[in-house]
Amino acid sequence: EGNKKYKADNTTREEHPYQLTRNHPRVLLFVAFFAILVVSAYGHAGHDHDHDHDHDDVPKSSKPAGVEKLRIGVKFKPESCPRKTASGDTLKIHYTGSLEDGTVFDSSVTRGDPFSFKLGAGQVIKGWDQGLVGMCVGEKRRLKIPSALGYGSRGSPPKIPGGATLIFETELINIE
Repeated sequence: EGNKKYKADNTTREEHPYQLTRNHPRVLLFVAFFAILVVSAYGHAGHDHDHDHDHDDVPKSSKPAGVEKLRIGVKFKPESCPRKTASGDTLKIHYTGSLEDGTVFDSSVTRGDPFSFKLGAGQVIKGWDQGLVGMCVGEKRRLKIPSALGYGSRGSPPKIPGGATLIFETELINIE
């Protein structure tokens, strides 16, 4: 009979189906342990684990402020492009360099003298070595160069402050 329990003296007593039994503390321990396990495993669900949280005791990401990767904007591309620039080519280029606020710090255009350098040889900032690859003679590009690919945290005083994002308007005059 369903809810009757027999005592040692062979008498019966009614027991509610949810009433605690002698094994119940073990069941409770198991359930509590399982609940703790589930909460610890899934308690952080939906949280970002990149460690870029705004906690006072955790250092923030060391990413530079402003632009974080090189941006290349093609302003003009000639219809005919028999040869594109590649690492190792010597380029003759006109450029105007400015800060994000528009302050011009250098210009070959103003001097009337295009700049020549060997692409990919480390003769110029990394942003140029990366941003001028695959360019056609006569092509114009706008490069937005993050500090890490420009002059870094030191800058190039007095005209370029540390950490500056650089903007270059460029035109490829010749591949030599």
